[in-house]
Amino acid sequence: MSQGPRSGLAAVSAALLAMSRHLEVRDVLKTIVASARDLLDAQYAALGVPDDHGGFAQFVVDGVSDAQWKAIGPLPRQHGVLAAMLHEAKAERLADVRKDPRFEGWPDAHPDLVDFLGLPIRDGDEVIGALFLANKLRPDGGHRPDAPCPRQDGSCGFTEEDQELLAILAQHAAIALTNARLYERSRELTIAEERSRLAHELHDAVSQKLFSLRLTAQAATALVDRDPARAKGELHQVAALAAEAADELRAAVVELRPAALDEDGLIATLRTQTQVLDRAHTARVTFTSNGFRALPAVQEEALLRVAQEALHNALRHSGAEHVDVSVERRGCGAVLRVTDDGDGFDPKAVRRAGRHLGLVSMRDRASGAGGALSVESAPGKGTTIEMEVPGG
Repeated sequence: MSQGPRSGLAAVSAALLAMSRHLEVRDVLKTIVASARDLLDAQYAALGVPDDHGGFAQFVVDGVSDAQWKAIGPLPRQHGVLAAMLHEAKAERLADVRKDPRFEGWPDAHPDLVDFLGLPIRDGDEVIGALFLANKLRPDGGHRPDAPCPRQDGSCGFTEEDQELLAILAQHAAIALTNARLYERSRELTIAEERSRLAHELHDAVSQKLFSLRLTAQAATALVDRDPARAKGELHQVAALAAEAADELRAAVVELRPAALDEDGLIATLRTQTQVLDRAHTARVTFTSNGFRALPAVQEEALLRVAQEALHNALRHSGAEHVDVSVERRGCGAVLRVTDDGDGFDPKAVRRAGRHLGLVSMRDRASGAGGALSVESAPGKGTTIEMEVPGG
């Protein structure tokens, strides 16, 4: 490369570090593509993750505007040079991809590609993606013309050194993509465990309420003729128990619903959940935020789960009349506080008794996100759960 071995190595190092910072599969794919394009001075870069039906489960591009991408139309199928990389698992370096016998044309809105460098991304014997670059930029850094032409000498703009660098990047991309998939799988399992726990809790809580409701209704029925006044009291109790059972159901449905972090972000998700919990419980539930900036997915999910656990404790066990949730910016990170005016407890006594009130799982979530959790409480003094996480 024109930059020389030292700067080339530094660029590879920067690309690998960038990939290691992300855990979400989509973020990893975008980083791989942007890093490859920047590293090898290409006008366009793309990465496709194949599905089992001849298409691509995911296809990420860099160098193409959103408007261009929309105009291009549906994702490509596994055919031509892309298919060769996926099925033959070998590199492709072409002076003019349009002249390759496997070339099958592009949609009208597709940009012209000439010189081409592509490599499969492999995890052991499995090909998990195809990474390719097109239109090597000029040595002075300028873009090729809008309608690029093959080089006069018929050579490919991408060199053997470029191919070696892309091969290094592809090897590490396989590791980053595999790790991201494992992370997302672990998140799915965690969510499944949360849903299972909440389902058991819903069953226990509502079953108890309905059992009491049935007994009270039977008592009222027996008293209607011989003691109408007592029967009236029992019927009032039936109404109260029915309302409590409805509250339990509404709260559980909110918690079982998947968090809309990806679509709405942490602040909107927390605001929505606290509003619903405020309607479902007799306690007043409020939410405030101040200066918060979006954080990496692992931090935002940890903040959400700790907030949910702390709200659960406050609303189900503390007897609180008011629970406040707040999120505010602190440095590059954020601080979550969940404060209630309930019965409070002695954290040391709870620990000695082997009752954790979810504190262990909350601390695990905080540490897993690189943060810390603190608990302030005393009998009759309410409770404050505070969690701080760093930025990305």
